[in-house]
Amino acid sequence: MQAVILAAGKGTRMLPLTQDIPKSMLPIQGKPILAYTLEFLPAKIDEVIIAINYLGEQIQKYFGDSFAGKKIRYVRQKELNGSGGAVWDCQDILQDRFLVLMGDDLYYRQDLEKLSQERLALLAIEVDDPTRFGIVQLDKDGNVTDIVEKPATMENRLANIGAYALTKGFFDYPLVPINGTEFGLPQTMLQMQDKHPIKVIRATHWQPVGYPDHLQQAEQELAKFIN
Repeated sequence: MQAVILAAGKGTRMLPLTQDIPKSMLPIQGKPILAYTLEFLPAKIDEVIIAINYLGEQIQKYFGDSFAGKKIRYVRQKELNGSGGAVWDCQDILQDRFLVLMGDDLYYRQDLEKLSQERLALLAIEVDDPTRFGIVQLDKDGNVTDIVEKPATMENRLANIGAYALTKGFFDYPLVPINGTEFGLPQTMLQMQDKHPIKVIRATHWQPVGYPDHLQQAEQELAKFIN
């Protein structure tokens, strides 16, 4: 099975830390975030495709063509066109089933294992402030019906955390634009529910690294992900 890791972004919210280094290469306890992502992948993942752009040569130099027992291939994006566009750029080398993860978040190995068992699913977790996230809406059977970005109310706190189980059926649907230059992965994925339910896997642990103060949080929380 394959996994796609999205590591092309410029990490502008992490400046000045990302002035000379890709966000996914920022260290946590002396090791790049992306190294943990690769190490926490399920054993059934034997090939990883890393989407790169900004300072991507640093990622290629560090990880080479294999790491943590996984074969690694790279897709260099010509332009940054959102999470949906990044996956689209990888389609020629993808097999039928694959995971997609953000390259700058920490995910729990057991959560990814559960995710990898599904054909169509996403990871989600309860958050304190849902107005900062894409919030997952479910039907009576617990399947995903919608993802509402940054809702005004605090009623539902189940946030999409950017980890997906997908099939190549994803490419049968048009990319959904989320602004003038970017296409959304979850927005495009939602179209797939016309043929197959989208399941939600509730995550045990998740640590985003979107802002400088998140690095210190990640240092403190790392033990939860390793144990």
